[in-house]
Amino acid sequence: MAIVMLIVMNLAVMASLYVVLFILSAFFGIHLDNSVNSLLLIAFVFGFGGAFISLLLSKTMAKSGMGVRVIQTPQNQTEEWLLMTISKLSAKAGIKMPEVGIFDGPPNAFATGWNKNDALVAVSTSLLDIMQPKEVEGVLAHEISHIKHGDMVTMTLMQGVLNTFVIFISRIIASILTSNDEEEEGEGMSYFIVSFVLEMIFSLFATAILMWFSRYREFKADEGAVRLDGKEGIYYALAKLGEIPKEQLALPSEMKAFGIVGFLESIFASHPPIHERLEHIKNLKI
Repeated sequence: MAIVMLIVMNLAVMASLYVVLFILSAFFGIHLDNSVNSLLLIAFVFGFGGAFISLLLSKTMAKSGMGVRVIQTPQNQTEEWLLMTISKLSAKAGIKMPEVGIFDGPPNAFATGWNKNDALVAVSTSLLDIMQPKEVEGVLAHEISHIKHGDMVTMTLMQGVLNTFVIFISRIIASILTSNDEEEEGEGMSYFIVSFVLEMIFSLFATAILMWFSRYREFKADEGAVRLDGKEGIYYALAKLGEIPKEQLALPSEMKAFGIVGFLESIFASHPPIHERLEHIKNLKI
């Protein structure tokens, strides 16, 4: 992914906290202790705060951002089948039945939620149109596997750790670079500007690490799909998606990390190339 919802939201939270700290320092003369221990505590609170706020809001943001219609009462046979299939897969995975939704968009699907018993699985109308039931079931098994293994929580914890290091290192370097600024007392304008710019730069490296982990989790979710539903469904679903131009498959940038396929095949890609996933599935001994 380019910028996933998790990263965008926690960066927004951190930026907001920076504004608050700057206002307290510049206008009210309230300065936080700039010792190493204090910086580490600030980094921890801000880093994990942004990540966990984004996690708690993930379902709400997904519904509003993607225009997901949660199925309360099935309106047709497809929706009935969708609920029945997800109920079956959830029971087999040992998790509570997630909310089930449909959205208009490219052939794709995603899962999100703050814990495995309060999740959402959403499928695009175009994916339902182009795939056979067994292929859709394989996609759903992949998403249920993400939920079962708590991938959203794991990604959030990893994001929190990365945020903490990014904030801590940025502030340490900013303190060193602005230590000779005699025109400002305490944490002045230059300190906040330098630390914020450094955070944006270091966040790129943190994102690359997070996306490596996301690609690793995609392989594991494929394995989970095979355990829940066999190889056939997920394999042929991915093979069919592999024949569609990538730009027609991409979810909006804020949701790419949680879909069945990603877009950018680079260090910032949230998903491995489809041909690698197909080869991985073929070689599974499950």
